[in-house]
Amino acid sequence: MHIMILGAAGMIGRKLAQSLSADGHRLTLADVVPPPVLPNATGLTLDLTAAAAPSLIAGRPDAIIHLAAIVSGEAEADFDKGYATNLDSTRALLEAIRATPGYVPKVIFASSIAVFGAPFPAKIPDDFFTTPRTSYGTQKAITELLISDYSRRGFIDGVSIRLPTICVRPGLPNKAASGFFSNIIREPLVGKPAILPVSDTVRHWFASPGAAVGFFRHALTLDLTRLGDRRALSMPGLSATVAEQIEALRRVAGQKAVDLITRQPDETIAKIVATWPCDFDTARAHALGFVAEASFDDIIAAHLKDI
Repeated sequence: MHIMILGAAGMIGRKLAQSLSADGHRLTLADVVPPPVLPNATGLTLDLTAAAAPSLIAGRPDAIIHLAAIVSGEAEADFDKGYATNLDSTRALLEAIRATPGYVPKVIFASSIAVFGAPFPAKIPDDFFTTPRTSYGTQKAITELLISDYSRRGFIDGVSIRLPTICVRPGLPNKAASGFFSNIIREPLVGKPAILPVSDTVRHWFASPGAAVGFFRHALTLDLTRLGDRRALSMPGLSATVAEQIEALRRVAGQKAVDLITRQPDETIAKIVATWPCDFDTARAHALGFVAEASFDDIIAAHLKDI
């Protein structure tokens, strides 16, 4: 299969590309910075814009995995950049596909639980409506509608994969408002200090990077006609509080690691996080074969295995 990954230089993009390359798939990897160099892969370094969209699909990949985006905190801070990157570029891609006669690729879009906003129930069901409370969530929700409508019209065969917050993310902290969820685990595990900007009682929805790779790999094999017209899926994950995260860290690395966490309240981050959902009923995704971790200890173990 010829698979294109947009946002292939990002954390999930790299892991997914490595996994698919190992399976022998032909890959086209695109990002604003050089994507990984892998067997059977062609790398493209460019911005996903209206001008670039036709050249991206010139090779008619069988499937397009769309991970390219700027993260939540940056999208909230820079309104114009958020909409240009997270919405306009995707619309341009879909229009380029629609303008290509006889070309109907599978399109797997990386959406987010940020499409949901308060007030919502303690556990969000599959049929709950989307009412985002951030620009990032709004951009993702609009794109979900586009994926569904272009699929309904037969221009693409698409699905939107609503990712939990991915934790523990390797590497350096990024501009995502959710970044601290990873920071308070990743940094203390290697003896570095970390800042906790919210209360220990904050609850959130998590999955590991490995689980995220598994979501996209599984979506590639899935007969999307099983989704009918409901082309957005909330992925399985784990609901945990910050306090439960810290207790899992204590079990793995001891009190010395926990002592490296400094509580430093940040009202801006706290307000953003307060609008996010914290638990889901993902029966629909489970029935379709998607899986994730069952405990935060498992998430930390997955991280330790990767470093």
